[in-house]
Amino acid sequence: MGYYYLQQALFKFNGDFLARPRLAAQIADVLPGLNAPEWYKMLIERMVIQHWQGFAFIVLGIEFTIALSYLLGYVVRPVAIIGVVVSLNYLILLGSGTDDLYRTFIAVHLAMAWIGAGRCLGFDYYFFKRRRGIWW
Repeated sequence: MGYYYLQQALFKFNGDFLARPRLAAQIADVLPGLNAPEWYKMLIERMVIQHWQGFAFIVLGIEFTIALSYLLGYVVRPVAIIGVVVSLNYLILLGSGTDDLYRTFIAVHLAMAWIGAGRCLGFDYYFFKRRRGIWW
């Protein structure tokens, strides 16, 4: 999972995702036929499309954060919860072509949050021994 998110983030970073309104164009193409609540459509239309550059940086930052967290095994539980929210948004926005992929991602993120995957081979192992809590 971490490698997948790192690939996606590097592809967006090296491409023109931050310089051109690709995010706004993709969402604007999907928005008329979107099967979502009206408040979600309005939020996407008024916030994300109008402020596409800020949201492009946010999406890129979240993908880098998920990638590094999963690869290093550090703060996996909170980042897995963020990953569930990101995958849900992708599932809603990208439509029926990729729904199996993002449903699988949601299941994997939930499993990683439930298990606390970083405790096995990651940096969370050292924090888990010292501070047992909900985050480790």
